[in-house]
Amino acid sequence: MNDTRMNITLNDREIILIGTAHISKESIDEVSEVIRDSNPDMVCVELDEGRYASITQPENWQKLDIIKVLKEGKGFLLMANLVLSSFQRRLGNELGVKPGDEMRKAIELAKELNIPYSLCDREIQTTLRRAWARCGFWSKSKLLASLLSSAVTTEKLSEEELENLKKQNELDDMMGELSKFLPSVKETLIDERDQYLAAKIWASGGKKSVAVVGAGHMSGIKAHLEKIAANKESDDVSALNIIPPSGGIGKIAGWIIPVLIVALIVFGFFQAGADVSLHMLLRWVLLNGSLAALGTLICLGHPLSILVSFIGAPIATINPFIGVGLFAGITEASIRKPRVQDAQNLSNDVSSIKGVYRNRITKALLIFLLSSVGGMLGNFISIPSLAGTLFG
Repeated sequence: MNDTRMNITLNDREIILIGTAHISKESIDEVSEVIRDSNPDMVCVELDEGRYASITQPENWQKLDIIKVLKEGKGFLLMANLVLSSFQRRLGNELGVKPGDEMRKAIELAKELNIPYSLCDREIQTTLRRAWARCGFWSKSKLLASLLSSAVTTEKLSEEELENLKKQNELDDMMGELSKFLPSVKETLIDERDQYLAAKIWASGGKKSVAVVGAGHMSGIKAHLEKIAANKESDDVSALNIIPPSGGIGKIAGWIIPVLIVALIVFGFFQAGADVSLHMLLRWVLLNGSLAALGTLICLGHPLSILVSFIGAPIATINPFIGVGLFAGITEASIRKPRVQDAQNLSNDVSSIKGVYRNRITKALLIFLLSSVGGMLGNFISIPSLAGTLFG
Protein backbone atom coordinates (compact mmCIF):
# COMPACT_ATOMS: atom_id res chain seq x y z
CA MET A 1 0.00 0.00 0.00
CA ASN A 2 1.19 3.50 -0.82
CA ASP A 3 2.25 5.21 2.43
CA THR A 4 0.21 8.28 1.42
CA ARG A 5 -2.94 6.21 0.94
CA MET A 6 -5.10 4.02 3.18
CA ASN A 7 -7.91 1.75 2.00
CA ILE A 8 -10.26 1.10 4.92
CA THR A 9 -13.23 -1.28 4.81
CA LEU A 10 -15.70 -0.91 7.68
CA ASN A 11 -19.28 -2.26 7.84
CA ASP A 12 -19.37 -2.88 4.08
CA ARG A 13 -18.16 0.65 3.40
CA GLU A 14 -14.89 1.42 1.65
CA ILE A 15 -13.09 4.63 2.56
CA ILE A 16 -9.92 5.64 0.72
CA LEU A 17 -7.84 8.14 2.68
CA ILE A 18 -5.36 10.18 0.63
CA GLY A 19 -2.72 11.85 2.79
CA THR A 20 -1.42 15.01 1.14
CA ALA A 21 1.10 17.77 1.61
CA HIS A 22 -0.96 20.93 1.14
CA ILE A 23 1.54 22.52 -1.27
CA SER A 24 2.69 19.50 -3.25
CA LYS A 25 2.37 18.89 -7.01
CA GLU A 26 2.56 15.14 -6.39
CA SER A 27 -0.40 15.35 -4.02
CA ILE A 28 -2.51 17.08 -6.68
CA ASP A 29 -1.63 14.38 -9.22
CA GLU A 30 -2.36 11.61 -6.72
CA VAL A 31 -5.76 13.06 -5.82
CA SER A 32 -6.71 13.25 -9.50
CA GLU A 33 -5.52 9.71 -10.18
CA VAL A 34 -7.32 8.10 -7.22
CA ILE A 35 -10.65 9.84 -7.80
CA ARG A 36 -10.68 8.99 -11.52
CA ASP A 37 -9.57 5.39 -11.02
CA SER A 38 -11.71 4.50 -7.99
CA ASN A 39 -14.94 6.18 -9.18
CA PRO A 40 -16.29 6.84 -5.66
CA ASP A 41 -19.83 7.92 -4.82
CA MET A 42 -18.63 10.54 -2.31
CA VAL A 43 -15.58 12.85 -2.13
CA CYS A 44 -14.65 14.34 1.23
CA VAL A 45 -12.09 17.11 1.69
CA GLU A 46 -10.30 18.63 4.69
CA LEU A 47 -11.87 22.05 4.21
CA ASP A 48 -14.51 24.15 5.94
CA GLU A 49 -16.76 26.74 4.30
CA GLY A 50 -14.49 29.63 5.29
CA ARG A 51 -11.27 28.10 3.99
CA TYR A 52 -13.00 26.95 0.81
CA ALA A 53 -14.16 30.53 0.23
CA SER A 54 -10.65 31.85 0.90
CA ILE A 55 -9.04 29.66 -1.77
CA THR A 56 -11.81 30.24 -4.33
CA GLN A 57 -12.49 33.92 -3.51
CA PRO A 58 -9.16 35.44 -2.40
CA GLU A 59 -10.58 38.96 -2.87
CA ASN A 60 -12.50 38.48 0.42
CA TRP A 61 -9.46 39.89 2.25
CA GLN A 62 -10.44 43.29 0.84
CA LYS A 63 -13.51 43.30 3.10
CA LEU A 64 -11.41 43.04 6.28
CA ASP A 65 -12.18 45.73 8.92
CA ILE A 66 -9.16 45.74 11.25
CA ILE A 67 -10.78 48.09 13.79
CA LYS A 68 -13.79 45.78 14.07
CA VAL A 69 -11.46 42.77 14.47
CA LEU A 70 -9.62 44.44 17.36
CA LYS A 71 -12.83 45.63 19.06
CA GLU A 72 -14.20 42.07 18.93
CA GLY A 73 -11.05 40.76 20.62
CA LYS A 74 -9.95 38.74 17.58
CA GLY A 75 -6.53 40.34 17.04
CA PHE A 76 -4.61 37.26 18.18
CA LEU A 77 -6.81 34.99 16.06
CA LEU A 78 -6.33 37.05 12.91
CA MET A 79 -2.56 37.22 13.37
CA ALA A 80 -2.31 33.45 13.87
CA ASN A 81 -4.49 32.82 10.83
CA LEU A 82 -2.43 35.20 8.69
CA VAL A 83 0.97 33.80 9.54
CA LEU A 84 -0.20 30.20 9.07
CA SER A 85 -1.57 31.08 5.64
CA SER A 86 1.56 33.04 4.78
CA PHE A 87 3.89 30.19 5.71
CA GLN A 88 2.07 27.76 3.44
CA ARG A 89 1.82 30.34 0.64
CA ARG A 90 5.55 31.10 0.79
CA LEU A 91 6.46 27.44 0.46
CA GLY A 92 3.86 26.99 -2.24
CA ASN A 93 5.31 29.87 -4.25
CA GLU A 94 8.71 28.17 -4.16
CA LEU A 95 7.19 25.05 -5.70
CA GLY A 96 4.73 26.68 -8.09
CA VAL A 97 1.55 25.57 -6.31
CA LYS A 98 -0.97 27.30 -4.05
CA PRO A 99 -1.98 26.06 -0.59
CA GLY A 100 -5.06 23.87 -0.88
CA ASP A 101 -4.69 23.16 -4.60
CA GLU A 102 -5.14 19.44 -3.99
CA MET A 103 -8.41 20.11 -2.14
CA ARG A 104 -9.58 22.41 -4.91
CA LYS A 105 -8.68 19.73 -7.46
CA ALA A 106 -10.71 17.12 -5.58
CA ILE A 107 -13.80 19.35 -5.62
CA GLU A 108 -13.33 20.28 -9.28
CA LEU A 109 -13.12 16.60 -10.22
CA ALA A 110 -16.17 15.75 -8.10
CA LYS A 111 -18.16 18.41 -9.94
CA GLU A 112 -16.81 17.27 -13.32
CA LEU A 113 -17.72 13.62 -12.62
CA ASN A 114 -21.05 14.45 -10.92
CA ILE A 115 -19.90 13.00 -7.61
CA PRO A 116 -21.30 14.52 -4.39
CA TYR A 117 -18.66 16.15 -2.21
CA SER A 118 -18.50 17.18 1.45
CA LEU A 119 -16.49 19.82 3.30
CA CYS A 120 -15.59 17.85 6.42
CA ASP A 121 -13.33 20.07 8.49
CA ARG A 122 -14.34 22.22 11.44
CA GLU A 123 -14.57 25.98 10.84
CA ILE A 124 -11.08 27.45 11.20
CA GLN A 125 -12.35 30.26 13.46
CA THR A 126 -13.88 27.70 15.81
CA THR A 127 -10.63 25.74 15.92
CA LEU A 128 -8.54 28.83 16.63
CA ARG A 129 -10.96 30.16 19.23
CA ARG A 130 -10.98 26.82 21.06
CA ALA A 131 -7.18 26.81 21.00
CA TRP A 132 -7.06 30.41 22.21
CA ALA A 133 -9.51 29.66 25.04
CA ARG A 134 -7.10 27.05 26.35
CA CYS A 135 -4.04 29.31 26.17
CA GLY A 136 -2.92 31.95 28.61
CA PHE A 137 -1.35 35.20 27.44
CA TRP A 138 2.18 33.80 27.47
CA SER A 139 1.16 30.67 25.58
CA LYS A 140 -0.49 32.85 22.93
CA SER A 141 2.62 34.99 22.67
CA LYS A 142 4.82 31.89 22.51
CA LEU A 143 2.74 30.42 19.71
CA LEU A 144 2.63 33.67 17.74
CA ALA A 145 6.39 34.14 18.13
CA SER A 146 6.94 30.65 16.71
CA LEU A 147 4.50 31.24 13.86
CA LEU A 148 5.99 34.65 13.02
CA SER A 149 9.50 33.25 12.91
CA SER A 150 8.26 30.54 10.52
CA ALA A 151 6.43 33.11 8.39
CA VAL A 152 9.42 35.41 7.86
CA THR A 153 12.21 32.84 7.68
CA THR A 154 14.28 32.91 4.51
CA GLU A 155 15.09 29.21 4.64
CA LYS A 156 13.98 27.37 1.52
CA LEU A 157 12.75 23.80 1.23
CA SER A 158 13.38 21.69 -1.83
CA GLU A 159 10.52 19.73 -3.33
CA GLU A 160 12.20 16.53 -2.12
CA GLU A 161 12.28 17.88 1.45
CA LEU A 162 8.63 18.88 1.18
CA GLU A 163 7.60 15.42 0.01
CA ASN A 164 9.45 13.97 3.01
CA LEU A 165 6.87 15.72 5.19
CA LYS A 166 4.37 13.11 4.01
CA LYS A 167 6.37 10.28 5.57
CA GLN A 168 4.61 9.11 8.69
CA ASN A 169 7.72 9.04 10.88
CA GLU A 170 8.58 12.64 9.94
CA LEU A 171 5.05 13.76 10.83
CA ASP A 172 5.07 11.87 14.12
CA ASP A 173 8.24 13.74 15.08
CA MET A 174 6.62 17.07 14.20
CA MET A 175 3.47 16.31 16.18
CA GLY A 176 5.57 15.16 19.12
CA GLU A 177 7.48 18.45 19.14
CA LEU A 178 4.24 20.43 18.91
CA SER A 179 2.80 18.43 21.80
CA LYS A 180 5.79 19.29 24.01
CA PHE A 181 5.79 22.93 22.94
CA LEU A 182 2.09 23.65 23.54
CA PRO A 183 0.07 20.52 24.47
CA SER A 184 -3.29 22.31 24.55
CA VAL A 185 -2.80 23.69 21.03
CA LYS A 186 -1.74 20.31 19.68
CA GLU A 187 -4.88 18.74 21.15
CA THR A 188 -7.15 21.35 19.57
CA LEU A 189 -5.46 21.71 16.18
CA ILE A 190 -4.73 18.04 15.60
CA ASP A 191 -6.40 15.52 17.94
CA GLU A 192 -9.84 17.14 17.95
CA ARG A 193 -9.78 17.62 14.22
CA ASP A 194 -8.85 13.96 13.68
CA GLN A 195 -12.04 13.05 15.52
CA TYR A 196 -14.09 15.75 13.76
CA LEU A 197 -12.90 14.78 10.29
CA ALA A 198 -13.53 11.08 10.94
CA ALA A 199 -17.07 11.77 12.15
CA LYS A 200 -17.91 13.97 9.16
CA ILE A 201 -16.39 11.51 6.69
CA TRP A 202 -18.48 8.73 8.22
CA ALA A 203 -21.65 10.84 8.31
CA SER A 204 -21.23 11.86 4.66
CA GLY A 205 -22.39 8.39 3.64
CA GLY A 206 -21.49 6.58 0.45
CA LYS A 207 -20.54 2.95 -0.05
CA LYS A 208 -17.21 4.06 -1.49
CA SER A 209 -15.68 7.36 -0.40
CA VAL A 210 -12.42 9.16 -1.14
CA ALA A 211 -11.26 11.50 1.63
CA VAL A 212 -8.50 14.02 0.88
CA VAL A 213 -6.79 15.04 4.15
CA GLY A 214 -3.45 16.27 5.39
CA ALA A 215 -1.08 13.34 5.79
CA GLY A 216 -0.64 14.08 9.49
CA HIS A 217 -4.31 13.29 10.14
CA MET A 218 -4.41 9.87 8.49
CA SER A 219 -3.65 7.59 11.43
CA GLY A 220 -5.88 9.57 13.80
CA ILE A 221 -8.80 9.55 11.35
CA LYS A 222 -8.41 5.80 10.79
CA ALA A 223 -8.48 5.13 14.55
CA HIS A 224 -11.63 7.21 15.05
CA LEU A 225 -13.37 5.67 12.02
CA GLU A 226 -12.79 2.21 13.48
CA LYS A 227 -14.27 3.29 16.82
CA ILE A 228 -17.32 4.85 15.15
CA ALA A 229 -17.91 1.73 13.03
CA ALA A 230 -17.70 -0.43 16.17
CA ASN A 231 -20.12 1.88 18.04
CA LYS A 232 -17.40 2.73 20.55
CA GLU A 233 -17.57 6.40 19.62
CA SER A 234 -20.37 8.66 18.41
CA ASP A 235 -20.25 10.50 15.10
CA ASP A 236 -21.95 13.45 16.83
CA VAL A 237 -19.15 15.99 17.27
CA SER A 238 -21.30 19.05 18.00
CA ALA A 239 -19.53 19.41 21.36
CA LEU A 240 -16.29 20.13 19.49
CA ASN A 241 -17.89 23.28 18.05
CA ILE A 242 -18.47 24.82 21.47
CA ILE A 243 -16.04 27.50 22.65
CA PRO A 244 -15.14 26.63 26.27
CA PRO A 245 -15.65 29.49 28.73
CA SER A 246 -12.77 30.67 30.86
CA GLY A 247 -12.50 28.62 34.01
CA GLY A 248 -12.56 30.08 37.50
CA ILE A 249 -8.77 30.22 37.64
CA GLY A 250 -8.61 31.94 34.26
CA LYS A 251 -11.10 34.60 35.37
CA ILE A 252 -9.26 35.21 38.65
CA ALA A 253 -5.80 35.27 37.03
CA GLY A 254 -6.56 38.50 35.16
CA TRP A 255 -7.14 40.28 38.45
CA ILE A 256 -4.08 38.98 40.34
CA ILE A 257 -1.54 41.50 39.02
CA PRO A 258 -3.75 44.63 39.33
CA VAL A 259 -4.82 43.60 42.84
CA LEU A 260 -1.18 43.06 43.87
CA ILE A 261 -0.11 46.45 42.48
CA VAL A 262 -2.99 48.34 44.11
CA ALA A 263 -2.44 46.47 47.39
CA LEU A 264 1.26 47.37 47.46
CA ILE A 265 0.58 51.06 46.77
CA VAL A 266 -2.20 51.21 49.40
CA PHE A 267 -0.01 49.35 51.90
CA GLY A 268 2.75 51.84 51.17
CA PHE A 269 0.38 54.70 52.03
CA PHE A 270 -0.46 53.27 55.45
CA GLN A 271 3.02 51.92 56.13
CA ALA A 272 5.24 54.78 54.94
CA GLY A 273 3.00 57.71 54.17
CA ALA A 274 1.56 59.52 51.17
CA ASP A 275 4.91 60.55 49.69
CA VAL A 276 6.17 56.97 49.44
CA SER A 277 2.84 55.79 48.11
CA LEU A 278 2.85 58.51 45.44
CA HIS A 279 6.44 57.62 44.51
CA MET A 280 5.41 53.96 44.10
CA LEU A 281 2.44 54.95 41.94
CA LEU A 282 4.60 57.08 39.65
CA ARG A 283 7.21 54.31 39.37
CA TRP A 284 4.56 51.79 38.33
CA VAL A 285 2.99 54.18 35.79
CA LEU A 286 6.40 54.91 34.26
CA LEU A 287 7.46 51.26 34.05
CA ASN A 288 4.11 50.02 32.79
CA GLY A 289 3.46 52.88 30.37
CA SER A 290 7.03 53.20 29.09
CA LEU A 291 7.37 49.54 28.12
CA ALA A 292 3.95 49.55 26.43
CA ALA A 293 4.97 52.69 24.54
CA LEU A 294 8.31 51.07 23.67
CA GLY A 295 6.44 48.15 22.10
CA THR A 296 4.55 50.59 19.89
CA LEU A 297 7.72 52.53 19.10
CA ILE A 298 9.46 49.32 17.95
CA CYS A 299 6.59 48.93 15.47
CA LEU A 300 7.22 52.50 14.22
CA GLY A 301 3.75 53.45 15.37
CA HIS A 302 2.33 56.94 14.98
CA PRO A 303 3.38 59.34 17.82
CA LEU A 304 -0.23 59.47 19.01
CA SER A 305 -0.34 55.65 19.13
CA ILE A 306 2.81 55.71 21.27
CA LEU A 307 1.23 58.29 23.60
CA VAL A 308 -1.98 56.25 23.82
CA SER A 309 0.08 53.16 24.71
CA PHE A 310 1.79 55.04 27.53
CA ILE A 311 -1.42 56.49 28.96
CA GLY A 312 -3.58 53.44 28.29
CA ALA A 313 -1.30 50.80 29.85
CA PRO A 314 -2.05 51.68 33.50
CA ILE A 315 -5.78 51.96 32.73
CA ALA A 316 -5.74 48.56 31.02
CA THR A 317 -3.94 47.02 34.01
CA ILE A 318 -6.61 48.19 36.45
CA ASN A 319 -9.35 46.84 34.15
CA PRO A 320 -8.36 43.38 32.82
CA PHE A 321 -11.41 43.32 30.54
CA ILE A 322 -9.68 45.75 28.20
CA GLY A 323 -6.10 45.80 26.99
CA VAL A 324 -3.60 48.46 26.06
CA GLY A 325 -3.14 46.67 22.73
CA LEU A 326 -6.78 47.44 21.92
CA PHE A 327 -6.24 51.17 22.55
CA ALA A 328 -2.98 51.35 20.61
CA GLY A 329 -4.06 49.17 17.68
CA ILE A 330 -7.33 51.03 17.11
CA THR A 331 -5.55 54.39 17.38
CA GLU A 332 -2.99 53.35 14.77
CA ALA A 333 -5.64 51.98 12.40
CA SER A 334 -7.75 55.12 12.83
CA ILE A 335 -4.90 57.53 12.08
CA ARG A 336 -3.26 55.48 9.34
CA LYS A 337 -6.36 53.97 7.79
CA PRO A 338 -5.73 50.71 5.89
CA ARG A 339 -5.78 51.13 2.11
CA VAL A 340 -7.21 48.81 -0.52
CA GLN A 341 -3.70 47.63 -1.43
CA ASP A 342 -3.05 46.72 2.22
CA ALA A 343 -5.94 44.25 2.11
CA GLN A 344 -4.96 42.98 -1.33
CA ASN A 345 -1.34 42.36 -0.30
CA LEU A 346 -2.09 41.19 3.23
CA SER A 347 -1.21 37.52 2.91
CA ASN A 348 2.00 38.30 1.02
CA ASP A 349 3.16 41.18 3.23
CA VAL A 350 2.92 39.11 6.40
CA SER A 351 5.67 36.83 5.05
CA SER A 352 8.42 39.44 5.54
CA ILE A 353 9.43 41.95 8.21
CA LYS A 354 9.49 44.73 5.61
CA GLY A 355 6.00 43.80 4.44
CA VAL A 356 4.61 43.69 7.99
CA TYR A 357 5.87 47.21 8.65
CA ARG A 358 4.68 48.50 5.26
CA ASN A 359 1.18 47.07 5.47
CA ARG A 360 -1.10 49.19 7.67
CA ILE A 361 -3.23 46.21 8.70
CA THR A 362 -0.32 44.09 9.88
CA LYS A 363 1.34 47.11 11.52
CA ALA A 364 -1.81 47.72 13.58
CA LEU A 365 -1.84 44.05 14.56
CA LEU A 366 1.83 44.15 15.51
CA ILE A 367 1.25 47.26 17.63
CA PHE A 368 -1.68 45.48 19.27
CA LEU A 369 0.62 42.59 20.18
CA LEU A 370 3.84 44.35 21.21
CA SER A 371 2.18 47.10 23.24
CA SER A 372 0.32 44.38 25.15
CA VAL A 373 3.55 42.46 25.74
CA GLY A 374 5.31 45.65 26.83
CA GLY A 375 2.58 46.54 29.30
CA MET A 376 2.61 43.03 30.72
CA LEU A 377 6.40 43.11 31.16
CA GLY A 378 6.11 46.49 32.85
CA ASN A 379 3.71 45.04 35.40
CA PHE A 380 5.90 42.05 36.15
CA ILE A 381 8.91 44.32 36.67
CA SER A 382 6.85 46.74 38.79
CA ILE A 383 5.78 44.22 41.41
CA PRO A 384 9.27 43.36 42.76
CA SER A 385 10.29 47.01 42.35
CA LEU A 386 7.36 48.26 44.46
CA ALA A 387 7.86 45.51 47.01
CA GLY A 388 11.53 46.46 47.25
CA THR A 389 10.58 50.05 48.09
CA LEU A 390 8.57 48.84 51.07
CA PHE A 391 10.54 45.89 52.34
CA GLY A 392 14.02 46.47 50.92
